[in-house]
Amino acid sequence: QVQLVESGGGLVQAGGSLRLSCAASGRTLSSYAMGWFRQAPGKERKFVAAISWSGDSTYYGDSVKGRFTISRDNAKNTMYLQLNSLKPEDTAVYYCAASEILTTESGHFRSWGQGTQVTVSS
Repeated sequence: QVQLVESGGGLVQAGGSLRLSCAASGRTLSSYAMGWFRQAPGKERKFVAAISWSGDSTYYGDSVKGRFTISRDNAKNTMYLQLNSLKPEDTAVYYCAASEILTTESGHFRSWGQGTQVTVSS
C-alpha cells in the first residue's frame, strides 16, 4: 500500500489561503485516484475533492466549489489542495487518501494520511 503524509495546515484568518500537500511513498502516486476529506470536531468526515490518476478529472464538494483546487504532480509523487477564500466553517482536520477508482465515497479509499489541522479564525 501507499503511505501518505499531509502537510501545510495551520491557522489563517477568514478570507486567507493555504496550500496543503500530500506526499506519497511506498508506491507511485500515479497508480491511484486521490482525494481530500475533512473532519470537524464532533462531525463526520466529509468529502472535499478528488482527482483522477492523470489529473484530467476532478470532483468537488458543494461547500468548496470555486474556492478550493485539487491538483497533483505525479513526477513528485505529491498531491495538493489549494484553499482560497477560507471561512471559519472550513476549520477541520484535512486528510488525503488514495483509491483505485475515482470516487467521492470514503469507503473506496484504502490508504489514508494522518491528517493536518486547518483552523480559520473569524
